[in-house]
Amino acid sequence: MSTEAFFQQLKHPNPHLRDQAMWDIAENRDETTIPRLMGLLGETDTNYRRSAVKALGIIGADTVSPLVEALRNSDDVTVRGSAVKALAQVVINYPDVPLSAEGVQGLKTALNDPNPVVNIAAVMALGEMGAPAVDILIEALQATDNPALGVSLVNAIGSIGDPRGLEVLNDVIQNEETDSYVRESATSALSRLEMTAKFNSQG
Repeated sequence: MSTEAFFQQLKHPNPHLRDQAMWDIAENRDETTIPRLMGLLGETDTNYRRSAVKALGIIGADTVSPLVEALRNSDDVTVRGSAVKALAQVVINYPDVPLSAEGVQGLKTALNDPNPVVNIAAVMALGEMGAPAVDILIEALQATDNPALGVSLVNAIGSIGDPRGLEVLNDVIQNEETDSYVRESATSALSRLEMTAKFNSQG
């Protein structure tokens, strides 16, 4: 099959065929593949766009620079959101390869994006990174007054299970001025984190 056919298959209604096409594109890529996938990040066809995001994640580290550039420079919120989701896919697909400093910096920028599609996706991506991202998530939590972002951040910190999160979540819970929804989320995130921390110390 030609590259053209693989790209057509990314639009296919059958998810198995779309998945196959992602791998075929990643395995048979040339210098046009990444720019072409990047061009689909604002695509209105949701399946096609998500398939492009996943294909970029499968390709891995080579996609990080163009993704960060799109994240920083695009006026299109769909493109920015897709770029962050693709960075998350890179992290998920290559758990043993630390995300480059440029990628991490891109996600930090995305945390400050005014649009929840972008900033909440950035929290998810950092959450996937685990312990290396804890300090960034903590810093963002201390800086934000956006309740929706705050809830995402406390949940990510709770899920990572790093003891550095204990004090911060306690601070959020104790702070009378914090949004009540964020405090509630911090309370449940804290109990999850305490369980994980206890479990890890026994192991």
